[in-house]
Amino acid sequence: MPKQPIVEITRVLTFAASHRLYNPDWENERNDEVFGKCNNFYGHGHDYDVRVTLRGPADPETGMVINLNIVDRITREEIVEPCDHKHLNHDVQWLRGINPTTENLAVAFWDRLLPHFGEALYKVRVQENPRNWCTYRGEKG
Repeated sequence: MPKQPIVEITRVLTFAASHRLYNPDWENERNDEVFGKCNNFYGHGHDYDVRVTLRGPADPETGMVINLNIVDRITREEIVEPCDHKHLNHDVQWLRGINPTTENLAVAFWDRLLPHFGEALYKVRVQENPRNWCTYRGEKG
């Protein structure tokens, strides 16, 4: 039987949330200098776009790397439902103590999804606006 080609499949989900970027160990002036308007004490909001990419051979019987309904369900349970319409600094237990930059969110979301998808998880992309996103591929680089 011929070797199955390796393909990537991506599922996109969205949620709305607010956050504040700041370092609690710094004076407010330094936070303002580094994070600007994103250091607003009450936070600010984004419509986040999360792209979860899985990679592997397509199953010869189904033609799929993984059923996207499974990817959708797990990503909703692990990321979208806990974060949607929440303040990421305060309302999401597993994000407390993390400065919720796009970079840190991509890593945190990866960590939430890895136990479910294992080696098939290839990358997580978090986009907070049309001009700003971060992609994380685990420690693979």
